[in-house]
Amino acid sequence: MTPRGAEGTHPPRRSLAGFTGAGYDKGRGPLWQVAWQLVSGLVVVRWWCPAALRVALLRAFGARIGTGVLVRHGVRVHWPWKLTVGNSSWIGQDTWLLNLEPVVLGDDVCLSQGVLLCTGSHDRRSPTFEFDNAPITVQDGAWIAARATVLRGVTVGADAVVGACALVVRDVPAGATVLAPAATGPTGAGERPRNG
Repeated sequence: MTPRGAEGTHPPRRSLAGFTGAGYDKGRGPLWQVAWQLVSGLVVVRWWCPAALRVALLRAFGARIGTGVLVRHGVRVHWPWKLTVGNSSWIGQDTWLLNLEPVVLGDDVCLSQGVLLCTGSHDRRSPTFEFDNAPITVQDGAWIAARATVLRGVTVGADAVVGACALVVRDVPAGATVLAPAATGPTGAGERPRNG
């Protein structure tokens, strides 16, 4: 039921059946994609896989990775051939690099546990919900703390800090700190919440 006075104010419903994926290039053919999904799922993400082997397998599938890089278990990389990592960077346990487009990590970058870098999105105005993807860059010395999410098209500047659980939708300037809103403590009956 449409609220009174709201007739015709919303766009027509999108048709997912018409989705084409136009403009999205996976970067490698189906055999590479299947091979990567198998190697990733059976070896790379497993706790028993040595970190050096993880890095070697990512490189074998086209990732450009510098020296001294640590990739912990549980890390998911959608397409390694769209990943560049500088020297001495750390990628923490259960991080997800959903890199439909390139992800570039500089030197001495730290992605803590459970970080999500998502280069993919959809155009909400598209009648068929087509992709609206863009790359992500994390510059030298930046730290993205546990469970933070960085969305498509963002550059996190050098030496910036993204706090735990933050949602980043715009560029973060070099040296800046962005934090998620902090929870406030519980209040008892008749007690007023504290501000700040």
